[in-house]
This record gives sequence, C-alpha cells and structure tokens, in this order.
Amino acid sequence: MKKIIRIDDLQVFVSTAAAGSFSAAARLLDISPALASGAIQRLESNLGARLFVRSTRRLRLSDDGERYLPHARQALEALDNGEVALTQGRDEIAGTIRLSMPSDIGRNVLLPWLDEFQQTHPMVRLQLRVSDQVADLVGEHLDASIRYGQLSDSGLVSLALAPMNRRTVCASPAYLARHGMPESPEALSGHNCLRYVMGEQTYERWSFNFPQGVRTVQVTGDRISDDADIVRRWAVAGLGIVYKSRLDVAEDLRSGRLVELFPESYGQPAPLQLVCAHRTSLTPAIQSLRAFLAKRFES
Repeated sequence: MKKIIRIDDLQVFVSTAAAGSFSAAARLLDISPALASGAIQRLESNLGARLFVRSTRRLRLSDDGERYLPHARQALEALDNGEVALTQGRDEIAGTIRLSMPSDIGRNVLLPWLDEFQQTHPMVRLQLRVSDQVADLVGEHLDASIRYGQLSDSGLVSLALAPMNRRTVCASPAYLARHGMPESPEALSGHNCLRYVMGEQTYERWSFNFPQGVRTVQVTGDRISDDADIVRRWAVAGLGIVYKSRLDVAEDLRSGRLVELFPESYGQPAPLQLVCAHRTSLTPAIQSLRAFLAKRFES
C-alpha cells in the first residue's frame, strides 16, 4: 500500500530548507520545534529517503533533499493555484493570505486595518509574519510581502501602496529641549542618533535630497536595534534622533510626540508596496487587500 504524503509535512520540509533549522521553520509556521522535527521524520519515513544531514552545529539538505525540494515546492504551489481557481469567479473574497510586513508599520498601522479588512471579508484567513528582514516569498511560502524601497529583483510583481512616501528625521520635544535643534543634516554628527540594523548592515549613513544633489551624513549613537518599532519607541521616549519612514511616525507627528527636524522633501524616497512572487499569486483576495490598503494610505 502506497503511503500518503501529508501536505503539512511538505510545508515543514520547504520551510526548514529555507530557514536552515527546525526551530526557525517552527517559528514561521507557528508550531513547536518538536512538531517540525516529527513532520520531517514522518516525511523521510514515507519517502524512504534522508532529506537532511544533521549535525550538532548545522542542518543542511542531503543530496536526496536537494532533488526532492523543487518537487515539494511545485506540489505546494499547485495546491495554492487550485485554491485560486476555486475562488476566482466567485463574488466573495475568500482564501488564505500568507503575508509578511515590517514590524513598525505592521504593528501600529496595518494590524487594525487588517482586522477591518477581515471583518469586511469574513471568508479571508490571515497568516502574518512580522519582521524587518526581507522575506523570501518562495522559500517561506508567502503569498505577498509589504516592503519599503525599490525592488532589486525585477522578477517580482510589485503593486503600489504609498508610492510618494519619504523618510524623515525627527525627535521628541523632550530631547530637543535638552540638546537643541540641529540646524542642518551635518549637525546630526553631534547628536545621539538611533540606528537600525538589517542583517549585517547598520544604517548609519543618512542621505538627504537637496537642490544641489544628495548629501550623506555619518551618524553615531548609543542604541542600535534590528526592530524598527523599538527604534521609533526610543525616539518617542526622548533618547535620540531617528530617521524613519514618514508612514511609521505619522501618528507620532500628528500627536506631537515627535517633531520633524528638516523639511519632509529632504528625506529620501521610501515607497511602500505589496510584492508577490508571480502573477498567479494575485488572487481576488490579494487584489482586494491591495486596493483596501492603498485607499487607507491615500487618506
């Protein structure tokens, strides 16, 4: 009797291959590491093949795992396409949206909007990944990702959400009362600047647009984080100056918790977009979500 391959085991396998460990894959899938490990063991038993080479320091695909991975991805994609085919042509917006989004705007802006979207479309199910690291849409089996900046991968499909958004430098009134208002971007070198790190890169060279061209300032400070929401909270607490997407700090600026230091037009562009791996990911639910969010950002 032929053994049945479980779809959730395939998902664990693909996620583990992308993430590099059972624990990382488990976090992405919101399951325990033990369940992730058990899924791989069950899949290996059903296939009669060893998919990963395990050691005390790392986990990597075996030769069999390398050969099987593209077929597992293709099977999962075929199932997703089947779900798309079932929902297309229906009046209702339905299906699962696996979405990644940045930490700051995700928690403080998008989360209540997504609640509203689901209330409007109760047949939609959401799986959210909140992280400031750039998501691997294919490897992490995501339907879409909300990202800042211009796309470096031209093979992805990009749908504009807030194309005119820019970065801005701001600080709390309490910080400015203690340390004074910097009169130019160059004066930031004498202030405590709150920096952000992504992967191995620390963003400590802040660039500004002027009629004469782009000017870049090297900044320093006593705090660095890989979580953009934490960096914003430090600024609100009066601990330093921050260079952020204006969307991230819009409510702080309206309430007076933060003050813009230079004209908004000086900041570098930071367009926000909804990104999909390919056109087949543009389900009615994804397209409806994009239209809903774009309208909210415009207002």
